[in-house]
Amino acid sequence: MRGKEDKPRISPLVPDPVVAEIARHDWESIVCGCGRSAGHLVDQLWDAAEGHPSAYRALEGHAFQAGQLRPPAPAVCGVLMAVWSAGPPRLATREALLWTLLALASTEDDGSPYEAGLYGQCAAYIRTNVGSLRLEAVTRPDTVSAAYVDGILELLGLAA
Repeated sequence: MRGKEDKPRISPLVPDPVVAEIARHDWESIVCGCGRSAGHLVDQLWDAAEGHPSAYRALEGHAFQAGQLRPPAPAVCGVLMAVWSAGPPRLATREALLWTLLALASTEDDGSPYEAGLYGQCAAYIRTNVGSLRLEAVTRPDTVSAAYVDGILELLGLAA
């Protein structure tokens, strides 16, 4: 008999690349910022991928907290960038996603020049789609989304 955690989750709102990114990580082996296994974040990430803005803000305390990244941060960032690449249609979802990326990018860098650390891994995920982030800021100037994008790019040293 399969348990709840063994059932593959299916949603017509979640594109295949996002499903693949969620499945790629061994969430149970990652210690969450709340002290439990990060396996409980999977449902939250599905909710985020389905377009629920509150699911993004709820990542605080799990992937990042008080200016520090927590071990699930790179995997979470990978999922967020997969969602971003899929193009969330609702403005509230885009803004929540960008707010979360800004929160991740504005944390204290825990790496060194010789290792990526959690921060470097998150930055690498964000850098994979800088072009579409810039496009968001250009096509929606003077918006909250543009301000978040500008902050992200500035923090990563990619501001124009």
